[in-house]
Amino acid sequence: MSLVIGDDNFKDATVVIVGHGSTKNDNSGESARQHAAELRERKIFAEVKEGFLKQEPELCAVAASIATPRAFFVPLFVCEGYFTEEILPAKLGFKQSEETAFRRVKFEHGKTCYYCEVVGTHPSMTDVLLRRAREVLVAYPFPRAPKESQISLIIAGHGTEKNSNSRRAIENQVELLRARNIYADVHAVFIEEAPRIEAAYTLASASNVVVVPFFMSEGLHVQEDIPILLGEARRFIEERLKSNLPVWRNPSEKKGKRVWYARAVGTEKGIADVLIQRVREASSANV
Repeated sequence: MSLVIGDDNFKDATVVIVGHGSTKNDNSGESARQHAAELRERKIFAEVKEGFLKQEPELCAVAASIATPRAFFVPLFVCEGYFTEEILPAKLGFKQSEETAFRRVKFEHGKTCYYCEVVGTHPSMTDVLLRRAREVLVAYPFPRAPKESQISLIIAGHGTEKNSNSRRAIENQVELLRARNIYADVHAVFIEEAPRIEAAYTLASASNVVVVPFFMSEGLHVQEDIPILLGEARRFIEERLKSNLPVWRNPSEKKGKRVWYARAVGTEKGIADVLIQRVREASSANV
């Protein structure tokens, strides 16, 4: 469902969807390209661009090409952290030095530039997670999908001990999902922090498990690392990737559980609406 913009006028604005990207896996940029195309179709903004830290088109080059009076940079990231609070603000000129805090708005070369909040912390991400979990069950019922009350929902994230914010957005979503009392239980697991991905099987109380990767793209972590940590053979995954097939057979029997593996939340169509909301929030906060 698309958002109604109301009286907002963004015909003088460029939106830049900012992704991390990867030189090893071009799929890392696919979600940014997907949502940029969706926003162009809606014709809300003068221009919509995507820019990356680790692949083309490079973010600074994209920023330099903007010709409209206003520019909004929306980080397509899961949470606030090192990249969104240090690297991106410095690259885009919102942070003057290592000692100073970054700004959310700046004026230069006749343009007003806004640095929006990240996509992954938006309140509507709870509904995005639920849609991701539901759609994999509908697509692969085998032969009939279990009731949600008979399923353990696992949210898989990256995590890092270098920045506590890395897991906070995911843990917040787990609490919100538990409060809705839809699934038998809801847990967070991480690649680089405890509880690790492998702990999904001991944490899940139900025999049916749905794993949703809380990532903004279908890069190496989603397509290789997490499936391997969940018990799939690396050789099988590599063969599936070469054949352009899904890396997980839904559902798969692993360690006495029936496991469905959903697509990354960042590729869900509703993310385009979240991007618009982040732009509107930035614009309203700095009128």
